Amino acid sequence: MSIGYNKRMSNRHDQDHGRHEHGRSSRSSLKLALVITSTFLVAEFIGALYTNSLALLADAGHMLTDVAALSLSSFAMWFATRPPTPRKTYGFYRVEILVALLNGVFLVLIALYVFYEAYFRFLDPPAVKADWMLAVALLGLAANLASAFLLFGNHRESLNMRGAFFHVLSDAVGSVGAILASLAIMFGGYAIADPLISVVVGLLILSSSWILIRDAVDILLESTPAHINIVHLREQLNKLEGVGSIHDLHVWTLTSGVLAMSCHVVVTAEDQSRGQVLSLVNTLARERFRIDHTTIQIEESTAQQEVFDSCNCHFGAWDSPS
Repeated sequence: MSIGYNKRMSNRHDQDHGRHEHGRSSRSSLKLALVITSTFLVAEFIGALYTNSLALLADAGHMLTDVAALSLSSFAMWFATRPPTPRKTYGFYRVEILVALLNGVFLVLIALYVFYEAYFRFLDPPAVKADWMLAVALLGLAANLASAFLLFGNHRESLNMRGAFFHVLSDAVGSVGAILASLAIMFGGYAIADPLISVVVGLLILSSSWILIRDAVDILLESTPAHINIVHLREQLNKLEGVGSIHDLHVWTLTSGVLAMSCHVVVTAEDQSRGQVLSLVNTLARERFRIDHTTIQIEESTAQQEVFDSCNCHFGAWDSPS
């Protein structure tokens, strides 16, 4: 029993160490992307005012929120490493999710502002200095692609990093839109291309913001992670030696990449080793479903039906003991 416990603790230490190393790498990428984005923000804003381009102004406004989003993301990743307290027993993991949700809301506000400005420019398209607009948009695209490259390797591991990545990527799309609009104005005289491209960019921003907000809300509502089939998980747990039935089973996400599970396990016989059953359940959750944080209550098969009923009354028939 001692050997199994030490092995589990060693595995958890290795996972935590890898998570901390990944966190340091992510924070470094965020800081460098923040420097690049902040440096170009001023240049693009001045260029938008000089050329009178809504596409550039929208891109500059988006880049301003990129700076805010990257700053918040960097702060959240640092804050999430603080140790747990008696009042925050899980630590500050959820700060990253709250910031990701805030980033998604920022994206929605940007898209609404672009639609608002585009409406008036459709009615009366203003003159735009297309040549300067093209130069500024090309520089903006280079800056955004550099930042996106820095964030790309980490965006799948953290919802917070995904939010920062979506900000920078949608800003790069905005730069591409500004380039296309400037070319349409230069070679075709289509002044309406500026607000038209802006609307397309706004729709793309809304799409990425919806994904980010949806994922953040799912975590805050403690929904079952999308890649976890909880019915299959229960079936696998029921097949373990010594397990009679599983009930009150829950799986949720603490923060990106950190899953938790709680359940009640009924053993098949009174003389069944509780420690053995507990070890089997923990091993299955960790190795097959990547769930590291588990809270498991072992119950005897002679438990009264009222115990099961009290656990099942809020969770529906699927969770009834078998």
